Amino acid sequence: MSTDSKAVNMPLDVAKWFVALAFLAAAVAGNYMYAEVGLLYRVLAVVALMLLGSGVALTTAKGQTFLQLLKDANIERRKVVWPTRQETTQTTMIVVAVVVIVGLALWGLDTLLGWLVKLLVG
Repeated sequence: MSTDSKAVNMPLDVAKWFVALAFLAAAVAGNYMYAEVGLLYRVLAVVALMLLGSGVALTTAKGQTFLQLLKDANIERRKVVWPTRQETTQTTMIVVAVVVIVGLALWGLDTLLGWLVKLLVG
């Protein structure tokens, strides 16, 4: 994108952000104004207005950048090598064993310190 196209799109992007915020404000205000209407209809209206606002926001330059970030994150997520079931089970058992050992050590230390305080205080 050249600087000329950025300068042209900037006022349009600002207008789009205002429209997206207007949808958000309409969702909040409408939810309170129509409190007597059934909850299901209010939820559907709020979701619809939020989707419209999000759709408008995603057409801005920042929205396009965000979409590209999501696409890149999805590509990176696919590259992750997940542990096997056996590795997960072994790691979990190690964590449980360490927690039990540390718990017993802290219990023993607490008991010892409690006994020492009892000896000092009487």
